[in-house]
Amino acid sequence: MTVKAVFSDVDGTLLNSDHQITPLTRQAIQKAVKSGVPFVLVTARMPGGVFSLQEELAIHSPIICYSGALVLEENSEGNMAPIHSTSLSPQETKKILKIVNDRYPTVSISLYSYNEWLVSDTRNYWVTQEQEIVHTDPRKADFAAYLENKQETHKILCMGNSREINDLELTLKNETTGVSIYKSKETYLEIMDSSASKSQAIQIILERLGLSREEIMTIGDNFNDIDMLSFAGLGIAMANAPDEVKRYADDVTLSNDKDGLKHCLEKYVITSEQ
Repeated sequence: MTVKAVFSDVDGTLLNSDHQITPLTRQAIQKAVKSGVPFVLVTARMPGGVFSLQEELAIHSPIICYSGALVLEENSEGNMAPIHSTSLSPQETKKILKIVNDRYPTVSISLYSYNEWLVSDTRNYWVTQEQEIVHTDPRKADFAAYLENKQETHKILCMGNSREINDLELTLKNETTGVSIYKSKETYLEIMDSSASKSQAIQIILERLGLSREEIMTIGDNFNDIDMLSFAGLGIAMANAPDEVKRYADDVTLSNDKDGLKHCLEKYVITSEQ
């Protein structure tokens, strides 16, 4: 197949373990884009955690945030503006917050709405750790007041030790409806509306590009990437992906610490003449 667009996960895929884009990976991406192949970032992150990566890569592609719950595209003024939004219902959001607060008081809760990251304690260990990774600052908020104002919630992120997160995942899957729940790593539990997915968001962009799913390559490393790996004509898993994720891929590249993204771009997108 001829790959006409690339959709890449960010953490664990584009970024190495130091949360950096290596010079070799950046060069390969820019080479692919220069050849006319769009490179689109697909992530569970908020927009503010992606803009700096777009700038570093010198690309102007659409961005898929919150694992598909929010899609942004550059408008005529050069600003990134929403073209698709899927939010959690206020009822389920309240229910989830009550379960976590009542039964898992040491688990940190973050709410995300468009480009806002809301927390109840900005000095919480998990919050400051995430802040260092995404280079974005949270805002302290009263969750009850926030929900009373009927704000849109694109994502809930629960952070805690792996034992608590595993237990919370089972509890929420048994006691909630209409939501998608998965771990993005052992200590992070991501919650979105069940209608939001990376593949659905990719389809929105494909319609704007005039491409089919058979003409694209997707690259990822974790459980929230499975649906886009299965969706694409060519799905690539990173070597650092769990074995279960690799089973859904058409090929496995090197790890994110060995420029795996660069290698699969060279294998499937960048020709030797470029």
